[in-house]
Amino acid sequence: MRILIKDGTVVTAADAYRADLLVDGETIVAIGRGAAEATADRVIDAGGKYVLPGGIDVHTHLDMPFGGSNSSDDFETGTRAAAFGGTTSVIDFAIQYKGETLQKAFENWLARAEGKAVGDYGLHLVMTDLNDAIIDEMASMVRQGVTSFKLFMAYPGVFMADDAMIYRALVRAGSLGGLVCMHAENGWVIDVLVREALAKRQTEPRHHALTRPPITEGEATQRSLTLAEAAGAPIYIVHLSASQALDAVCAARDRGLPAYAETCPQYLFLSAENYEEPDFNGAKYVMSPPLRPKEHQAALWRGLATGDLQAVSTDHCPFNFKGQKELGRGDFSKIPNGAPGIETRLYLMYDGGVGEKRISLNRFVELTATAPAKLFGLFPRKGTVAVGSDADLVVWDPSAKHVLSAATHHMNVDYNPYEGRQVTGAPTHVLSRGEVIVEGDKFLGRRGRGQFLRRGSFGG
Repeated sequence: MRILIKDGTVVTAADAYRADLLVDGETIVAIGRGAAEATADRVIDAGGKYVLPGGIDVHTHLDMPFGGSNSSDDFETGTRAAAFGGTTSVIDFAIQYKGETLQKAFENWLARAEGKAVGDYGLHLVMTDLNDAIIDEMASMVRQGVTSFKLFMAYPGVFMADDAMIYRALVRAGSLGGLVCMHAENGWVIDVLVREALAKRQTEPRHHALTRPPITEGEATQRSLTLAEAAGAPIYIVHLSASQALDAVCAARDRGLPAYAETCPQYLFLSAENYEEPDFNGAKYVMSPPLRPKEHQAALWRGLATGDLQAVSTDHCPFNFKGQKELGRGDFSKIPNGAPGIETRLYLMYDGGVGEKRISLNRFVELTATAPAKLFGLFPRKGTVAVGSDADLVVWDPSAKHVLSAATHHMNVDYNPYEGRQVTGAPTHVLSRGEVIVEGDKFLGRRGRGQFLRRGSFGG
């Protein structure tokens, strides 16, 4: 099908200009003015609207086991919800459990996604059991298009890697053109603080945040950057939430190190005050790292504006309040960690970022699409509006009003962290590889149409 998107303002990370855009099959084939409508099978009028590259969320946890539960969105419901919010590609995390090969973890997560995903998807490899054979196997993953690897400095006995594992993984990933993604919190200190809190019968949700103080994130971030510097390898800090962690990233970047970091909307728009909501509702916001006191938000916005933070992802890992989050009544450490956000990212970043003049329209596109594509080996196929790129496109109405609510969102979870917040700016049409999959409030895609994304090397 040939689709003409007419008279919109095309916005990339660098430019904004009025143009017509012609899609033929899965790709963009022409951008200009006065394209002949007669050549198109369908015309979408984008007058007064923006034409953006489809959002790329490089941090999701779909159908993920955690603490005796599974995240409530699978690859079908999660990517469908993402599409309604203007995100057309995700990169999820395949977990290598103790004793498994990386290939086994990769195949397990492909099986979770194949035949279900609505939009395109890639995978990072979470490494929890590192030995000589696994180090060698990283090359096979890169050849198969999995060019990023995640390590945890938290969750002792489950996911946590020691410094030797981290250093070896950094060296190997760097030699292969790969990128290590780091969950930076000092898990040993947190473990002690959790045990001490429970011994004092401090069991409410707010103690999740109090036992994971900002300094534990700052220290781990600094340590991971030091290990990356010693390894001569790039590193990407995931879900950065605290000013101390950002200070460490800024200092590393000022020294010229290839240090990169993301933050998430929850750390920009929510705060530790949410843990005080009555009737155990504070459990809805239990995630790791936790929400921080509000004073951290200004530092994060500054990091986004200045380029010290490169991307905004979601860490989408939803658990229902009823039956899942409630497992932690009487013991905050049993509350499944994670919150929903895959559908609300672009709404929040446009309304609270562009609308509040914290970031420019071009920077909005860069943070939500272009920089993620460049960092994770998808550019220029994804992440921009250009001839030859995939026709992953969002027609965005900058004046549309939308209320974020569990009653209307498409995520498979029974609450919305931003319940009742009215935002300005919303997608009217979402295209994935040239197919209109969302139009207004109608879903036009289909289960299983999403394709696995074989990604290139870091920076390639």
